[in-house]
Parts: sequence; structure tokens; C-alpha cells
Amino acid sequence: MNATVETTSRARKHIRGAAITGMGIVAPNGVGTDAFWKGVREGITFLDRLTREGCEDSPLRIAGQVRGFEPGSVVEERYLVQTDRFTHFAMTAAELALDDARLPRKDMSPYAVGVVTASGSGGGEFGQRELQQLWGKGPRYVGPYQSIAWFYAASTGQISIRGGFKGPCGVVANDEAGGLDALAHACRSIRHGADAIVVGAAEAPLAPYSVVCQLGYEEMSLARDAGRAYLPFTADACGFAPGEGGAMLIVEEEGAALRRGARVRGRILGHGATFTGPSMWERSREGLAQAIRVALDEAECAPEEIDVVFADALGTPEADRAEALAIADALGAHGTRVPVTAPKTGFGRAYCAAPVLDVASAVLAMEHRVVPPTPYVTDVCHDLDLVTGSSRACGARTALVLSRGLMGCNAALVLRGPEGDM
Repeated sequence: MNATVETTSRARKHIRGAAITGMGIVAPNGVGTDAFWKGVREGITFLDRLTREGCEDSPLRIAGQVRGFEPGSVVEERYLVQTDRFTHFAMTAAELALDDARLPRKDMSPYAVGVVTASGSGGGEFGQRELQQLWGKGPRYVGPYQSIAWFYAASTGQISIRGGFKGPCGVVANDEAGGLDALAHACRSIRHGADAIVVGAAEAPLAPYSVVCQLGYEEMSLARDAGRAYLPFTADACGFAPGEGGAMLIVEEEGAALRRGARVRGRILGHGATFTGPSMWERSREGLAQAIRVALDEAECAPEEIDVVFADALGTPEADRAEALAIADALGAHGTRVPVTAPKTGFGRAYCAAPVLDVASAVLAMEHRVVPPTPYVTDVCHDLDLVTGSSRACGARTALVLSRGLMGCNAALVLRGPEGDM
């Protein structure tokens, strides 16, 4: 080993590692990790007719809705009136994640804990309600929180205020890939001195105003049958079914987490990101492959070490083909043998929250040593080992999570389970 390589290797060993110690989830297939994982592991389907008030006559018929969620039971009234549904999801998931991590908040400096969220749609439901008041009754009936509740950074702000977190805070306003970019941002904050970051994404894009805005997406499925609405990597692929909900994670400096006796549920090893242009799916092949290579390089992980891939699975023929080829380009022959899955086909693609939910699924898959199935999908028309039907036993230790956005961003994240080192 030459001196330069030795120095680089020694420096990398002293990088402050990022460990996932807590997870909180609000999704169509359950609130909390246990309920969510049961639905994911068993491949239970939760796509259904869109029933939100004002959406009954929308061309969008099928979506993944969080049903039975009562924000008043989990979010204090003083925050409730200031915030949109997407922030209710985020605050609930954050509190679940903090409880899961058993983070000793009282013993930590408030400046040691930060918050990072990603958002693609913001608070459309709150904004619509206030605009209806404006045009229906007049400006006196518009509340002061209209100026903040719709804003992309609302969830970061409210979680940090509620928890008293004064460390590095931020928001990634981006397309779907922003969910993985937020996790990368959290890891950088850990490397630069933060002890813990509350990080993730939640979306609530199913209010009438938000749905109308999405009708311009050619990639969104307008199928009327839930069983036909979201079928990536098949000859019947006709787009994606949108969903709502999200996940929040607690990412800690690994050494500190181990010293306090925390359960390390997973490690974030590498991240890569590129941009190839809005809806230019053929180009996304090259961009996604490059993001994978960068993530693998940062993780010091060989392609054959990847045990499972959680696919972006957009659900259109051109995009699916590009992703299958990108996996093969980046992983070589291993790309056609490694198990690939897309649990989101069972509960919808929740924009920035989609890849964070995939990260949670990947962590749970590595904990339980199984790869969950891709609901609804049967006949695959691409050269992928897509897991369908039921879960597959697999001693997965390293996972690759992929995401692409409608606006052209591509991202990849490498995760390692709690046992063993690179």
C-alpha cells in the first residue's frame, strides 16, 4: 500500500459514522414500524379509490391514502392549527422515531441535535382551505399561519420547535430524489460535529388543489382499477399511483450511539446524486448508474456486496427500462442476479417520502433477513430478479436504495445492517 492510499484509508476510518437508531412511520399500510412492516413483508395492498373530499370526480382514481389518522390525538392543538397534513405526518413520525431511538434529550445539548426534512409538494391542503376562505368570505377570514403552513420548511421548523432542537437544521425542496439527499445532508452534519439528526420526509399530495397540479404529470397513472394502477417492470406499466405519508429517522454519530447503548438499526455508508433533466427517462439510465457508482465508492462497497435493491420503480415502460439497464450498468453481471423489490407498489409513491419509506423497508428487511415482495406485479418483462408474490428469505446485510424524480434528479444510497463492518 503506497503512502497516499494508506493516509486516505486511515482518514476514512476516523470519519464520524452515521447510524440509524430510530424510525417512525405514517403510511397507508400503517402507523408505526410494526404495522408498516407487517403490510410490507406480507405484500398487503393498500391502493384504493381516492375518496378525499373534493376529489370524487378527479381523473385520478387510485391512490394510497392514510386512513384513520387523527392528528389531534398525537399533535398538540397549538401546533395543529399552524400546520398542514404533511407536517402532521412528519411530527407524528418524528416523535415515534425519537421514542424508538430512546434519545436522551434531557442529557444532550439542544445544539447537538438538528432536523432535516425533504418536501416536494408542501402544504397544499392548508393553502387551499385558506384561499377558499379568502375568495368566499374575504381577507379577514384568512389566518396568519397561511404564510408558513404551506411552506416546504414547515415540518423542519415545527419539529425543531417542538423538540427544542437547535442544531443544524435544513430542508431539501426537491423532487422524489430529495428524500435520499436529505439523508446525505444529515450524514454530513454528523461528520461535521452534530450528535444526532431527525431526518426524513412526509407528503400529503391528495387534497383537490394538489391533485389538480399533479394531473400534468404524464407519468401518473389514471387507471380505474387498483390492481392495474401501478405495475412497474411489466408490459402493462401505465404510470405510478401517488401516495401520502412518510418516515422520519434518527441518525446519530455511531460511536456516541454505541457508547450510550443504543440499538443501531442500520448504517448509512454512501450516497450519490446526479441530474439528467425532467422526464428524460432514457437519459436517467446514465445518471442513475453514475449515482450508484458514486454511492458505492463512498461506501467502499463492491457491486457484488449489494444483497438487495429497492428500486425507484416509476412504472412507465421507458423509465423502467432505463432503471433496469442502470442497475446492470452499475452492478455488472450481479445486477441481473441481485434481488430487486419495490414495496411502494402496494401503498403508492409518496414523492419525497417514497425513498425514505424504502430506506425504512430496507432496514427492516435486513433486520428480519427477508426481502419483501412487489405487490400487484407478476410477469416481469425486464432482466431483473424482481421479488414478487411473497417475501423471500435472504441474509441481506447491504442494501441499495434508488430514487429518481419527475424533475430529473437521481439518487442512490447504500445501507449496511447492524451486524458486521465493511
